[in-house]
Amino acid sequence: MLEHSPPLPLIIDHVYRSDLITAEDEEGIKLALQHHDRIRRICLLMPVPDLQKVIVALDNEFPMLEWLYIQPPAKVHTSLILPKSFRAPHLRYLKLSNFAFPIGSPLLSTAVGLVTFSLDWISPSVYFHPNELVHRLSQMPQLETLGITFHSPVPNCDVKRELLRRPLMTHFTLPNLRWFAFGGASAYLEALLPCITTPRLAKLQVFFFNQLTFHLPHLLQFLNAAENLRFSSATLLFNGKRISAMVYPNKEARMYALHMELGCRHLDWQVASTARIFSVLGSAFTAVEHLTLEYRGYGASSEWRNEADRTQWHDLLRSFNNVKTLRVANWLMGQLSRSLQLQDGELPLELLPGLMELSYSSLPDTDAFTAFINARRIAGRPVTVVRHNSYL
Repeated sequence: MLEHSPPLPLIIDHVYRSDLITAEDEEGIKLALQHHDRIRRICLLMPVPDLQKVIVALDNEFPMLEWLYIQPPAKVHTSLILPKSFRAPHLRYLKLSNFAFPIGSPLLSTAVGLVTFSLDWISPSVYFHPNELVHRLSQMPQLETLGITFHSPVPNCDVKRELLRRPLMTHFTLPNLRWFAFGGASAYLEALLPCITTPRLAKLQVFFFNQLTFHLPHLLQFLNAAENLRFSSATLLFNGKRISAMVYPNKEARMYALHMELGCRHLDWQVASTARIFSVLGSAFTAVEHLTLEYRGYGASSEWRNEADRTQWHDLLRSFNNVKTLRVANWLMGQLSRSLQLQDGELPLELLPGLMELSYSSLPDTDAFTAFINARRIAGRPVTVVRHNSYL
């Protein structure tokens, strides 16, 4: 049928299902890929065994291809490999997940018009030095979306050792970049940021693997310099595997401007780690007036529910001294209310001095914050209580 059809552009889309693709589907995809000079878009989301069989057919130049998106259904340990002969000189959208894709690939040297470039869960076998990434990105002036996520952590000490041997010297501008996502070691991101100027950046995502310390002066400088990254509302989401911080330009915004994640377990460790990060980046969040502490631990083991001590909660809340409204998830009420109770020598306005409204559940234990509310009233800084009916 394709042999006798008009030479119209072809689009190959196959979204994975729970089972493997049928032999008929596989044969149809391979047949379509033979018409490499007509294909404009390829989107393959299917299990790894099927992807491996289909990808081998990309062994040619695809002169019309503008859109390439290949991804298995989940993060896997198998690394996919594109044929070395694959070329797409007019490629504008490139998103690959779980690939052993070298940053020096000839494909990138010919695809100079990329608007979207995303490598997710990069295989450890093709880990590249920050210098190599900077060199490649400096040749992509049209980029609007950039995503770099490593499959597994490279220790900060190893990254720093590499940078001592080969310091980064290049500085370049990505004038159209609106969205940037990074996942990996904080030292790697710290090496990249001083090299890049992004005047139009509107959304930043950062994922760090679990680590003990955070030295992020360049990330702080980057946040303060980004004209479009301004924050007034923040949500901290705790769950069994990670802590997520979503920061918004205003309270009504549905899309975050900054999303930070830290992969770590145990609530006490999550609170302590978040406090360390925000204490380093605190000056970027001085305008935050609305804070939500959210919890999604349904099904989490009792081991995860280690209670964070009052010092950890205090360290975290000090990063949000200008907060005016605080909304607390039902399950966190007990921990937070105990942490806010005054002890000998403590002043009622040391934490959250500008707080005007506290919102928490109307479910049982609704008097959880009574001691805190009374102390603020006596100090002449009353806090309005708003009770809601959700578990948040």
